[in-house]
Amino acid sequence: MVTLAEVARHAGVSASTVSYVLSGKRSLSDATRRRVEESVRVLGYHPNAGARALAGGRSDIIALMVPLRTDLYLPVMMEIAVAVAGTARAHGYDVLLLTGEEGPDAVRRVTGSGLADALILMDVELDDERLPPLRASGRPSVLIGLPADPAGLTCVDLDFTATGALCVDHLAELGHREIALIGEAPGVYERGTGFAARTLAGLRSRAAERDVRLLHRPCEGGHDALAATLARVLDERPDTTGFVVQNEAAVEPLLALLRRGGRAVPEDVSVVAVCPEQVAVQASVRLTSVAVPARELGRRAVEHVVALIDGTGADEVVLLPPALTVRASTGPAPARVRQARSEEA
Repeated sequence: MVTLAEVARHAGVSASTVSYVLSGKRSLSDATRRRVEESVRVLGYHPNAGARALAGGRSDIIALMVPLRTDLYLPVMMEIAVAVAGTARAHGYDVLLLTGEEGPDAVRRVTGSGLADALILMDVELDDERLPPLRASGRPSVLIGLPADPAGLTCVDLDFTATGALCVDHLAELGHREIALIGEAPGVYERGTGFAARTLAGLRSRAAERDVRLLHRPCEGGHDALAATLARVLDERPDTTGFVVQNEAAVEPLLALLRRGGRAVPEDVSVVAVCPEQVAVQASVRLTSVAVPARELGRRAVEHVVALIDGTGADEVVLLPPALTVRASTGPAPARVRQARSEEA
């Protein structure tokens, strides 16, 4: 990384002169200013953000990395981002929002230039390529998500493994023994996105423990994609009576298609959703759900990263326990299913 002193040597001026040019604190000759600006350009120097950073090594900015992908539910991402911005402002920090797909290059650019005092990363993958440069930088950072190896990192997330297990427990206790997960779009699983992979792992593990058959089908969301996915589920497992949905775009199409197919909710089939509270309560059938605590995640991430900046925090993994709220979309398995299970026992 090019230093301010190297820029000064290249321009043939003092380091303080370079600082004055970058901060605008003093009036200098046009020739001197042009010479410094040319050296900055040629050497590729990234000045720290503003006079505060030049003087004291602080920018009072937190960088928030939010890759905006079309296969994820953006309102949740934006709710987290708004919570981050509001909490950061309350602590005296502004937020720099990075929404591109630059990945590790963006991490290097931000940490190398001193553009921000800390970083918060969202949409965390199990083997996230942003993590090696983040670890190498030593810059304070918090992940909203959990990678496969969280060593040396601070992570805040909903406990999605426990969330998957909780959904199975609820349906199993109602007598459902054939459960299908209508999951996120295929690309979400192909990237190894942490929240989706961990929910699936929790579902599979608890289903095996409770002698429940689980079928997982990713879905792009929307009526046509959901119609094809549901038809495939019912063709492969016609006795499916329990659905777990972790795909906000699939919620309303699923309910509509079940009605059209003559399957009443919850008399014939039960539906549990992993989604924001507003999605659950505004659905055509009020959904039993595990809420994604978007605002709480954003708030906690900022509080942890501010503590790291101040030197009072330590690396840790904070997983919020899931809470399942029972509403109108789940009920006992149909009598024929309960009878079949009784006969097998």
